[in-house]
Amino acid sequence: MTRPPGARSIDEVLAAARERFDRMEPAAAPDAVAAGALLVDIRPVGQRAEHGEVPGALVVDRNVLEWRLDPQGSARLPVASYDRTVVVLCQEGYSSSLAAADLLELGVPATDVVGGYAAWRAAGLPVAGAPAGGDAAAGDAGERGVTAPR
Repeated sequence: MTRPPGARSIDEVLAAARERFDRMEPAAAPDAVAAGALLVDIRPVGQRAEHGEVPGALVVDRNVLEWRLDPQGSARLPVASYDRTVVVLCQEGYSSSLAAADLLELGVPATDVVGGYAAWRAAGLPVAGAPAGGDAAAGDAGERGVTAPR
């Protein structure tokens, strides 16, 4: 199959998105939040139910993220701001990178968590509703379906 002129693979799109900001290690996220950053969990309800949640994170579905966090948008949340960094969290740290790049397009300072919720939980950071003894820290085929470098 021949790629159309100008088309990029998802790996190229992801790499370009990640060149635009410094990603945050899970252990640094609580300090960023304490300093005023907004932690936003974009995982679907099914992933949050299966793997657990981060206490205090604002849950915003990925499909409405830009509308809710655009400070000039008519559907914005009261927390939407050009002056507050948004730290985006997904399950494994892939879709959050693309989401953070989209927020940057809106002028919203943003980054994401390396390794996503799975890395957050593996680092021993606070979680709620995670299944006891389960494989909640494992990745989920719902985000990418394959293992790839973070």
